[in-house]
Amino acid sequence: MPEIRHNVVTGEWVIVAPNRAQRPGVFATPGRVLTETRPTHVVTCPFCPGNEAQTPPEVLRLPRSGPWQVRVVPNKFAALEKEVPREFHCDGLYRHLTGGGWHEVVIESRQHNATPALQTGEEVARILIAFQERGHEMAHDPRIEHIVYLKNHGPSAGTSQGHPHGQIVALPLVPGRVQARIESSRRYFDETGRCAVCDMWQAEVARGKRVVAESEDFVAFVPYAAFAAFHTWIVPRQHQASFRQADADGLTDLGGLLRSVLRKIYLGIGDPDYNYAIQSAPVGACRSDGLHWYLAITPRLIPWGGFEMESGMFINTSLPEEDAAFLRKVVV
Repeated sequence: MPEIRHNVVTGEWVIVAPNRAQRPGVFATPGRVLTETRPTHVVTCPFCPGNEAQTPPEVLRLPRSGPWQVRVVPNKFAALEKEVPREFHCDGLYRHLTGGGWHEVVIESRQHNATPALQTGEEVARILIAFQERGHEMAHDPRIEHIVYLKNHGPSAGTSQGHPHGQIVALPLVPGRVQARIESSRRYFDETGRCAVCDMWQAEVARGKRVVAESEDFVAFVPYAAFAAFHTWIVPRQHQASFRQADADGLTDLGGLLRSVLRKIYLGIGDPDYNYAIQSAPVGACRSDGLHWYLAITPRLIPWGGFEMESGMFINTSLPEEDAAFLRKVVV
């Protein structure tokens, strides 16, 4: 029997359809060219070593001396412009903000065929450190209200450049979907006096059946109301509203667990396209008791159709409990 499950953190309702459920193993794409088989260096790639002059001047490199392992540069085709002042214009029904903000690219590795699933935990942690360092810088801009940290892997996830990279976008507003998640979490806190994400990860650990992996500081699990197959959250055990509050040890621990989960997905499903995003509190809400940051991974296994676009609801044809059990068994 189908169920319509509710996520108390995001406020979203998801249709979980067992009658349409597919076994986890069927999601692997036959004949897919795995990332590891691609060339390690591409002469024409602007992100490969030796082509640094083809990108805008870097704003961060790690390590800070010697050969770089991670570079951060302004996006050459930025969606927002850093020098534009924040102005609101209203003409009756027609309203707009000027497009001022930040849009940067995090070049994650010197190797063209790298991906977090194939890197070490230390290498993945270095990427997270770059995200956080740039987030701190952007948060000092008085125009900025929300910062988005994300990675697209593969064409169906929105990648147009094959070299591994992530993006950071600093916005002069809080997007509607983020606002809805905040309102749902705050409503839960007002009703219970507790953080919804804290309650969620503790309940998942207690039950165990949707947990994928754990570390000292983080828990990875497929949410009860996962909106897509293998949709996975990695949540800090310590209550923190903002990703910028994570300390160095926490980022090291997260790097290891993120690498492990993505490797399970890579090996178990055959290197699928995916997105991951760090869901963090808005810049001005870093001390909220009702908000708790987490990292969400969404493999892009089935295209979304008209129902999802029109209703705002998703149909998950894969059971979250089975997805988690499948990933737990993948040896990394």
